[in-house]
Order: sequence, then C-alpha cells, then structure tokens
Amino acid sequence: MKFGVIVFPGSNCDDDMVYVLRELMGQSVVKIWHKEQDLQNADFLVLPGGFAYGDYLRSGAIARFSPVMQAVQKHAQKGAYVLGICNGFQVLCEAHLLPGALLSNTNRQYICKHVHLKPQNQRTPITQGLDLQRTYQIPIAHGDGRFFCSPDALKSILDQEQILFKYVSAQGEIHPEDNPNGSLEDIAGICNAQGNVMGLMPHPERAVDPRLGQSDGKLFFESILAQVNA
Repeated sequence: MKFGVIVFPGSNCDDDMVYVLRELMGQSVVKIWHKEQDLQNADFLVLPGGFAYGDYLRSGAIARFSPVMQAVQKHAQKGAYVLGICNGFQVLCEAHLLPGALLSNTNRQYICKHVHLKPQNQRTPITQGLDLQRTYQIPIAHGDGRFFCSPDALKSILDQEQILFKYVSAQGEIHPEDNPNGSLEDIAGICNAQGNVMGLMPHPERAVDPRLGQSDGKLFFESILAQVNA
C-alpha cells in the first residue's frame, strides 16, 4: 500500500500526515504537488489540513481547480480511496466528490480544541475497525467547519449511511454544547455513497504520537491499514 499526500499552497498538515503514515505506521508515502497529475502510483490519497490558497475566497474553492484534482477525481471514480481532513474535507466538498459544504462556524470564530467523536458506521476504512459504542477524543482546528447540505441531500446521506462521525459528549450523548461549530445533525465526517471517499473536520493525525498526550487517532489509522492491507 502506497499513500499519496496532496500538497496545495497553504497546506500545513502535510508533514504531520507524512510523519504519522511513514514514521509511526510504517507505510510508503509520497508527497504530490498540486500542479502535478501524476499520482506516483499511490493507492490511497490524502488531502491534508491547512489553508489552501489562503482560503481567501471560500475554503477549498480555489484548490478544487488545481491540476491534481483531475487525477484525484479519476482515482475516486475508479473506486480507489481518498481521505480529506479539515481543509481536505472542504476541498472534496467543493470538488463535489462529497455532498454538502463546510460553512463558517456559528460563533464566527476559529476553534482549536479537543472534541469527542462517535463513529456511525463501519463501512469505510477509517471506521471499519472502530467501536461504535465508544467515543474518541480528537482535536479540531478550523473556522469553517459547519457541515451543511440541502434537505434532499441530507435525506440521501441518512438513507445511504454516509455519516462517518458525529460530535458527542465524552459519554457519547448528543448535546448542542458538544457540537463545536453548529454542523447539521452534529456531523463531523461523511463519505460518498460508495464509501471510498471520506472526509472529516477533526485531525486524527494530531492524536497519534503518544508524546502529544493523546493517541485515539492511531486507532483511525490502524483501522485504515487493517482494511486496505487485508
């Protein structure tokens, strides 16, 4: 299995992702610059967090037109895996590889803190190995993380079990105060109908190295590897 980390101008979590995948998880990883269309034979693509093109227009709206996104779309259409985290999630929505959009947080502020997530299905690599009955503490860091979509799109997401994670309390309960950005249905992450394209706002790559005092994110990557290397 070979991972490809897409790098846009303004990506700032690309090295974090490479470090986790290569140094902590022992995987083959390459960086792919946004102007390239050669995916270097990567099997699993990751769009990392950051501020692609400075997010001056709308988060991810300019990055979706980068040349590499044509290759990313073809990769996804073949059924291959694509994961977008934070800004990467925004880019995937802007590119219509995932439904909905990420809007400004309801408090209009940038939020950086730990939250609790609860997986909602086990039909994707990132959730397949997770326990649906427990919560996972993962950090967030975003100003535009409020998931929104039309009523018809939401019905489709619910009908096809596309919600990956919801924001919950430490005990796994749904409360308004545990939704940090006002996301519709407390959504923290979704997938496409096929389950091969995944996006989430929280940063599991920042909760892998035990020296950071949090390791729940490692379970996310172990889940990915268990399925894609099976």
